Amino acid sequence: MTLAALRSLTLGSLALLLASCVSPTGPQGQTQYLEAFAPTSVPHSALYNQDMDSYWDGDGMTGAPSIVIDLSDQKAYFYKGSSLAGVSALSTGDEKHATTQGRFKITQKDQWHKSNLYGDFVDGAGNVVVANVDVTKDKAPPGTRFEGSKMHHFMRFVGGIGMHEGFLPGYPASHGCVRMPPHMAAIFYNNVTQGTPVTVRP
Repeated sequence: MTLAALRSLTLGSLALLLASCVSPTGPQGQTQYLEAFAPTSVPHSALYNQDMDSYWDGDGMTGAPSIVIDLSDQKAYFYKGSSLAGVSALSTGDEKHATTQGRFKITQKDQWHKSNLYGDFVDGAGNVVVANVDVTKDKAPPGTRFEGSKMHHFMRFVGGIGMHEGFLPGYPASHGCVRMPPHMAAIFYNNVTQGTPVTVRP
């Protein structure tokens, strides 16, 4: 098989995996974020976990933290006082599940949060039986249980919406939450407290 054919097959498989908002599922029913796909293995692909612009300069900076989420450029801007401390690439809500706009505050932090709405139906051994389900619409097959999608480093700011680590396909693709690259979600999580202001703008 030629390199071009292999690349086409890989991208086609990834497109199928990314058709839903939840993360693809790996062996033994473990949710994965496709971090194993390095830029060299999927060159110039919008399907690769987009993180071209993220950075953090906030260590050692002082000032009250605040976050501005810009939906138009799919980035979160972290400030300490009036100084920009870091920027994270994002994937926010899709057309059917828009991320709520307005001024909010962090109301909850949960490092190991899982979704209570979206995930997989798994068997007793944890193997995925039905992937990418919505518990408000899908019925669990006999002998299975619901396993929520991982939303680690969850920072809730309005209703069920929060920032958390997740897959970034390069466009708005979530059910309303604000997905971030895992390393940036961890940095933001470690630099906010309950009450930190969050502004979501168009």
